[in-house]
Amino acid sequence: MLFVTQNFLEDMALVMCVAALAAVICQLLRQPLVVGYLIAGMVVGPHVPGVYANTERVQLVSELGVTLLVFSIGLEFKFRRLMRLAPTAGLVALIQVASMIWLGYLVGRLMGWTPWESLLTGAMVSISGAVIVAKAFEEVRVDSRVRELVFGVVLCEDVVAILLLAVLITMANGGALSLQALSINAGLLSSFIIVLIAIGLITVPYVVRGVARFKRPETLLITSLGLCFAFAMIAERAGYTVALGAFLAGSLVAESGQGAEVEKLIEPVRHIFGAIFFVSVGMLIDPQLLARHWPALAVLSAVVVAGKIISVSLASMVIGERPNTAVKTGFVMAQIGVFSFLIAEVGTGGAATRSFLYSLAVGVSAITAFLCPFLIRASNPAADWIDRHLPMPVQSALCQYGGWLDRIRKPLNPED
Repeated sequence: MLFVTQNFLEDMALVMCVAALAAVICQLLRQPLVVGYLIAGMVVGPHVPGVYANTERVQLVSELGVTLLVFSIGLEFKFRRLMRLAPTAGLVALIQVASMIWLGYLVGRLMGWTPWESLLTGAMVSISGAVIVAKAFEEVRVDSRVRELVFGVVLCEDVVAILLLAVLITMANGGALSLQALSINAGLLSSFIIVLIAIGLITVPYVVRGVARFKRPETLLITSLGLCFAFAMIAERAGYTVALGAFLAGSLVAESGQGAEVEKLIEPVRHIFGAIFFVSVGMLIDPQLLARHWPALAVLSAVVVAGKIISVSLASMVIGERPNTAVKTGFVMAQIGVFSFLIAEVGTGGAATRSFLYSLAVGVSAITAFLCPFLIRASNPAADWIDRHLPMPVQSALCQYGGWLDRIRKPLNPED
């Protein structure tokens, strides 16, 4: 090693300088910044000789990036809008997750892995990353309807992932999986969300509006971030992810009517910690291990991209979306995120097995995060091509089906 950091200050100096250099190069080459951050992570990570930052310390800071990015997503969703989206986005999430678990399991078995490894692989490729989507949307513009549907689906997937983790942990510990246990976990999660929202609606909007009356941006920013991390802490203490608490905090702040102002204030902070998050993902990439398993890495990456494009597009058409919107949504969702790392850790007893699955999860996540901005850009011509070549009877049937669903929904959503 040419340089090894000794403390947190040196970690941040190394990470931010290398990330800045990578960002400048990406700007000059007109490439997504995420690509540069991932490469920067590999450069300062423990698996590439040269400079080395402490992985554990950087990972700890990267969690702040996840929290802030998800909080900023929540600022775009007031609860009325969220409740309107939940049934349709939830159905898309369930169809997509079930399809990808089955596809991942099938691919794992075809590659000669054990049933347990294949099941973990299916779960691993089923959950998209809200953080990756949020970062990609900063660089590539998309239709407002696509943006709304995508965030709705990835947030519903996060809830599904929490339940999926509970199921996998039970199976890994040798416990009996029962419908009753699953129902209890789902009930506890629902109760936690309802209680947190109820308490939050009584307090958060009034606090934020009261602070906003001072007309001091600094005070509003600190108060909003305090609420963000407080809700994230509550969610973590309850046994759930910090992302769930951060998103609910963002939605509650949005109810105050100050969401746009808070989003503008946290944007620079979000950029800093978002960059650190993607650098931390790059630090986990072990090129030698991935080179040994390159066939599996290539196959799983292709499965994630093709499987999610097809399953999300078809599921979106099931809820009545136009083919154009459905296909664009499928292209955006073709990646996996942080939950895949957590799933890959579940139940892998031996160090070799853990390293194998975890490294594959990181590798596939890095590749699909790299591809995400390019896929979003490719979604427009792909959707236009499908629109032009879709047979007229099919287009007519989908149009009538969408109109029928709209007539059913209209009495339920009078504000629309």
